Amino acid sequence: MEGVKIIAVNRKARHDYSIDDSYECGIELEGTEVKSFRDGKISFPDAWAEVINGEVWLRSLKVAENPFSSIFNHDPDRKKRLLLHRDEIKRIKRKTEEKGYTLIPLSFYFKKSRVKVELGLCKGKKSFDKRADIRERDLKRDISREFRSKTSGL
Repeated sequence: MEGVKIIAVNRKARHDYSIDDSYECGIELEGTEVKSFRDGKISFPDAWAEVINGEVWLRSLKVAENPFSSIFNHDPDRKKRLLLHRDEIKRIKRKTEEKGYTLIPLSFYFKKSRVKVELGLCKGKKSFDKRADIRERDLKRDISREFRSKTSGL
């Protein structure tokens, strides 16, 4: 996509969860937090989102303090509000009330100089599902390797 700069991707989420739906949403940040996002100083291995009073809040996202801002620095563990349309929030709330669904941030990126979050509506995988995915990925890799060796050998 044009004008998109990826800040961070949650690869572990794609391994641990099956993603049913994803939403692009904005995030409400303070000034020093934006500077930390620009530097890529964020950590979200166990971040998640929840719907409270018709608003979506992102939890456990650690945004490092900016060393160049004096006393006006932000709280690194502050919960952040996500910006979505009202009908999307209602749809997400209905889904998360079902058994096993949770909201996980999949990636953070800049789009037209604004920080965006790709939020995934996910369901946890069992360990045998993870093994099946790994087996399938290895099989695809072996097939493509065989195909390359056959075509280059001609």
